[in-house]
Amino acid sequence: MKTIIETKNSPAPIGPYNQAVLVNGTLYMSGQIAMHPESGELTMDSIESETEQVMKNMEGVLLKAGMTLDDVVKCSIFITDMDNFSAVNEVYGKFFTSGFPARETVQVSRLPKDVNVEISAIAVKHIVADDVKG
Repeated sequence: MKTIIETKNSPAPIGPYNQAVLVNGTLYMSGQIAMHPESGELTMDSIESETEQVMKNMEGVLLKAGMTLDDVVKCSIFITDMDNFSAVNEVYGKFFTSGFPARETVQVSRLPKDVNVEISAIAVKHIVADDVKG
């Protein structure tokens, strides 16, 4: 069964997609950008503030799905300038402090609304590390 996740705690989609889709306990979150959910304004004062807003938007979607950042198992980070990697990584590390998800970071030529960073995620509820063998 597919459940569409919609929340006002994250920006509304700017195209034909959903904020997230929940299928069999796995949440597939669309890429989040630094758009403030209430005003629709972009937070682009610095790459750090931009990344922080992206992470807050991710938390808003997770909360609506009954999850937290602890449930995230995979992130994809898209940045327009790899020179911003360290700054993005530093902010990202303030939100993910242990049990880090798998991840890739890639540089792209352009992102929606000409933002500098976009992050998507996959989350699964109730993952217990002790259940993993090997």
